[in-house]
Amino acid sequence: MSKIINLNIFKQFFKSGQVGGFLLLLCVAISLIIANTPAKTAFETFLGTKLGFGEVSYSILAWINDAFMAIFFLLVGLEIKRELIEGELSSLKSAALPVIAALGGMLIPALIYAIFNSGSVTKSGWGIPMATDIAFALAIIAMLGKNVPASLKIFLAALAIVDDLGAILVIAIFYTNQISFEYLAMATGIMILLCLMNYFGVKNLVFYLIPGIFLWYFIHHSGIHATISGVLLAFTIPTNETDIPSPLEKLEHSLTIPVNYLIMPVFALANTNITFQKEMLEGLISPLGLGIITGLCLGKTIGVTFFSWLAVKLKFAGLPTGAGWKHILGLGMLAGIGFTMSIFIAMLSFDDSLHVAEAKFAILTASVLSGVVGFLFLKSVKNPKNLPL
Repeated sequence: MSKIINLNIFKQFFKSGQVGGFLLLLCVAISLIIANTPAKTAFETFLGTKLGFGEVSYSILAWINDAFMAIFFLLVGLEIKRELIEGELSSLKSAALPVIAALGGMLIPALIYAIFNSGSVTKSGWGIPMATDIAFALAIIAMLGKNVPASLKIFLAALAIVDDLGAILVIAIFYTNQISFEYLAMATGIMILLCLMNYFGVKNLVFYLIPGIFLWYFIHHSGIHATISGVLLAFTIPTNETDIPSPLEKLEHSLTIPVNYLIMPVFALANTNITFQKEMLEGLISPLGLGIITGLCLGKTIGVTFFSWLAVKLKFAGLPTGAGWKHILGLGMLAGIGFTMSIFIAMLSFDDSLHVAEAKFAILTASVLSGVVGFLFLKSVKNPKNLPL
């Protein structure tokens, strides 16, 4: 039986993701250093510099958050489509556990945050602790090597992809500005064109990427966050039923290295610039800080583990090969690394710069705690079966 998607692409994504995670961490450190030195003002001035012309003139920071991140979401969309066609999400049985676990990992943290921030001015940030950072999570689980079953690594990647899809939907539905139906109609026309090209078997990527630029422009002006255009474009990129690399595989392969080595580190460099203030320490025990930290550190662990247990007990799914419940518990801890996507949602959630800064600091704190605790816990769990990836 021929394969629709070459799984070697997944291996390349995994390898690039783990190295990208280390580069991401380096840029976080550099950003924090800049934000707490006299270089801060010059850096902020640089990020505020306008580039472009006419209606497409934006600050460097806006280009990073709206255009660069659209490319990131394009890669995420390609990964989601690949997993839906062939992978951990390709059948009801194989998709059940990561999908249900991801659902728990989104609902419980959001509920915890909502409880802490009910009736407060920061209640709109409930989407912040829902996200899992693929790059960091895969980087940490890669550091564990054969201490964890290989199947657990695939399960984490699938869970994080479903988690990203959930975050994308949350951004599209709940974190949008006023809708311009004129631009939305033009974006819809571009989507119809892309779908028709897919239907009639157009394989040349140029015929998808050029309309994709217009799709980004129209969605950006429609009021819906422009990054959604990346996911929409990804779902129109064609694949095939042979072992010959498809347009989807070619594009995913082309994007993996620049996204993990350039786009994500640049995003971290531009957006982790937290200037430490004593108020931030107090912010960690404010409803905002407690909602984020408790949501990511405990909510993710409880949600992923409990919903996985329900799925297995109700016979909707089985555990990954060679994995036990301690592995699932440890994976739930790693899912609390919400760094990139959580920061992204935080910036969409609040207008107050202090709330954004406090949210970033809480996200950073929670992600470090989740990563360290998850790593140490999984390293202590005995792995009965070491299966190759």
